[in-house]
Amino acid sequence: MLGAARRMSGTAMSADGTAIAFDRYGAGPAVILVHGAFTARGHATMAGVASALAPWFTVYDYDRRGRGDSGDTPPYAVEREIEDLAAVIEVAGGSAMVFGGSSGAALALEAAARGSAISKLALWEPPYHVDDGAPSLPDDFAGQLDALVRAGRRGEVVERFMVEAAEAPPEAVAAMRAQPSWREIEAVAHTLVYEAAVMGPGNALPVGRLTAVTQPTLVLNGEDSPPWMSKAGLAVVAAVPCAQRRLLENQAHNVAPEALVPELLEFFVAG
Repeated sequence: MLGAARRMSGTAMSADGTAIAFDRYGAGPAVILVHGAFTARGHATMAGVASALAPWFTVYDYDRRGRGDSGDTPPYAVEREIEDLAAVIEVAGGSAMVFGGSSGAALALEAAARGSAISKLALWEPPYHVDDGAPSLPDDFAGQLDALVRAGRRGEVVERFMVEAAEAPPEAVAAMRAQPSWREIEAVAHTLVYEAAVMGPGNALPVGRLTAVTQPTLVLNGEDSPPWMSKAGLAVVAAVPCAQRRLLENQAHNVAPEALVPELLEFFVAG
């Protein structure tokens, strides 16, 4: 079990005036956690990572825009999310190490490629599609989801994202729709448009931008994740000049924080 650490809350102000809420743990060099789809600060995985790293680092676990206690100023653009991360980095002292999970890993890569003050970058399974084994998504997936949100069809947005992008079995999603928690999931349906925008058309690997990432980078994959995710991790390592990869035994995409923490600690402490 990971121990509890003292948590303090705060707010960073993004360039467009959007308030970005965060929880801060520990003391030491700054580490910022970037969530993927559906989750927000306090989620068990990221909160577990934050608590475990707190004896050595000041860890910032923030709500991406449109979630939790953060604002959501329209119109959306990936650049606004990069500015949100930059605002948290500024609060953290002007430079930070970053850990991003899933589509949050892709957002962290975009931020690093565009010059954000990131000193090291750790990534959990950025879901780029680099071979035929990956899910097939239309190039205008973000636009299609946005149209459904605007039509008030939030449940359909969640269902399409879960089945088409996250490969959830349709019968499992149907069972989820019958649960009381489905209303909470629908409440963040609009942010799935943001995830699709971050990943880009067809979740294609942005090789040209990744070659601009000069920070030391650690890519982590799960041994039990789908093979296409492992191939995506290898493709990121091939594209990013200073990248390395580790494979975590007995882990799938829904990774346990206990498996992540030793790898992150070793990477962030290393000179």
